[in-house]
This record gives sequence, C-alpha cells and structure tokens, in this order.
Amino acid sequence: MLYELFLNYIETFSFLNVFKYITFRTGLAFFTSLLIALLIGGPFIRLFSNKKIFNPIREDGPSDHIIKKIGTPTMGGVIILLGLIISVLLWADLKNIYILFCLYIVSSFGILGAYDDYKKIKNSSSSGISSKSKIFLQIFLAMTGLVILTLAVEYQEFKNLYFPFFKNLIINLGWFFIPFSIFVIIGSSNAVNLTDGLDGLATVPVILVAGCFAFISYITGNIVFSEYLQILYIEGTGEISIFCGAIIGACLGFLWFNAPPAKIFMGDTGSLSLGGSLGAVGIITKHEIVLAITGGLFVLEALSVMVQVISFKLTGKRIFKMAPIHHHFEKKGWPESTVVIRFWIISIILAMIGLATLKLR
Repeated sequence: MLYELFLNYIETFSFLNVFKYITFRTGLAFFTSLLIALLIGGPFIRLFSNKKIFNPIREDGPSDHIIKKIGTPTMGGVIILLGLIISVLLWADLKNIYILFCLYIVSSFGILGAYDDYKKIKNSSSSGISSKSKIFLQIFLAMTGLVILTLAVEYQEFKNLYFPFFKNLIINLGWFFIPFSIFVIIGSSNAVNLTDGLDGLATVPVILVAGCFAFISYITGNIVFSEYLQILYIEGTGEISIFCGAIIGACLGFLWFNAPPAKIFMGDTGSLSLGGSLGAVGIITKHEIVLAITGGLFVLEALSVMVQVISFKLTGKRIFKMAPIHHHFEKKGWPESTVVIRFWIISIILAMIGLATLKLR
C-alpha cells in the first residue's frame, strides 16, 4: 500500500527512489512486523488470559509440562500473523503473483489453525479437528492456491525440481508438480506444528529458515547473482525477500513473549501458517530440497512421529520414550531449556549447510 503510494511520487521527490530497492523494503518489513508484534503482544496476552483462551496440555506428556504450561494462553499466532500480513501489505508489491500466493497460504492456513485451536479450547482437549479433516482441508487450500499460481506463471522451468550439489540434475515433474507441491506445503506446515511443543523451540528455527530464504529469494530474483551462482533466475521472486523479512520480524517480536518461561504459545494458528508459508517460499524459489535441509529440524521432528507410529503398529513397541523427539529427550531427564537450545544449535548448523549448497554446484 505505502509502496504503491510512494511510487506515484518518485518523479516529484527523488529521495523516494529508495523504495524501489528490495533490500530497503525488506528492512522496513522486518522492523514494521517486529514493532507490531511487540506492541500488540502484551494486550493480546491479557485479553486471552481474561477470556481463558488457554493451551490444553497433553495428559501423556512430561509431568512437569502439566504443572508449568497449564494456564498459559494460546493462539499467539494471531500476533505473528497481524505483524506479518500488515507489514507485507504495506511494503511489498501487491501486483506480484508470488506475494499474493504467499499471503493466501499464510492467511488460509492461519484461519485453519485458529479453528483447530478454537476446537481444542472449546473441548478442553489437546485434540482439535480430526487428523483426516485437517489433512483434507490442507490439501484443498494448498491445491486451490497452486492451481491458480500454475495458471498465472508462464515459464516452463516452474515445474522442474532442482537438486543442490548437482547443477545438471533437473527433473521435470510435469503434471506431478501440483501433488508434489501440495506435499511440500502440507509437510512443512505439519512439521512446524509438531516442533512447536516447547517454549521458543519452533520460533527460532522458523526465523533461521526465513532468513536463509530471504537471501535465496533475493538472489533467485536477481539475474546477475543467479548467473554467478548458477541457479535458476526467476523474475519477480526477489519480492519474496520482503515476505521473509516480515516473518523474521514478527517471529522475533513474538519470541519476546514466547521465550522461556513462555507467556503465550503460538498454537496451530501460528505453526500451521508459518510452516505452510515456508513451504510456499521453497516452491516459488525452486529450492524445495534446500528447504528440507535448512528446515532439517522440522523434518527430524516429523520423522520421529512417523517412525514411532509405524513401529508401534507393526511391533507394538515404541522406539522413543515419547514423540515428537523433543519430548523423548525431556523424558530422558534433559531440562526443557537444554533441549530447546541444543535444537536451536542444530538448526543453525543446518541453515549454514543449506546456504552452502548455493555455491557447491
């Protein structure tokens, strides 16, 4: 909105030329979303506490969770989404199809997450929407956006799958592009959701992945940098840096309140929307494999649940003391802060590896 407004006055006021630069607007998006999250965080916590919008705790979880976490407000993802969406609306080019797609994914998955949180609170249960219903709705939402995006994007390379480390290894997915992209978005959404089980555990890895993709989207949308690094140039994807900058700012602002001991949890409102957004960004920039590397912690958390379920159904035995895997280490006696910080360290390492793939081709 403000970006569009300032463009109209560039010829009159030359200093407004600075708004043409994606890096400048990414910085503005970061600080705007950060400020919004910090300003509305406190009032929302008080509002949710007064309305008794509390987070239902898993009864089979670590015993100290029931003591420490009970009575903590949830649906804090609303804070993140308000900061993120308002910031993007202010500073991004709203004519850009990739920005519109990301806004659609973050909004629709946020609404789905909010409904799931509402069901949990209403039923005073850690289970909200049934798993089948949630997956069906996620598939519908993702497919709707992807079909429109595919029809709007004309270049053929959009349906290709590119592999890091191998610059000549390219697979044309053809009709399988949409099912594959649905899997990426839903997988990313649910993986972040599973990771969001301890104070600050999911927030920092989301910030790290968004930071990596702010850089990746910028160079992907810059013909000079993309040619130098021998990666696919995609016109218009540089604008996604602004979206990623807004994610970073909103999550940092939220982390102020979500840091141990958390005053509020993001709930499915935040985790489903943020995860879906990261999946969307990975698809747009054609770095789906790099997304799995930088977001390796989310992959690990999701795999631990899958392995646990499969093992129990086939053998009647559990591999982990509890899944997702962060609860396994809690059950082993690790303090919550130790689990969180060590998982952050793993995320930092994976983010560095993901960025390194840009040059190792």
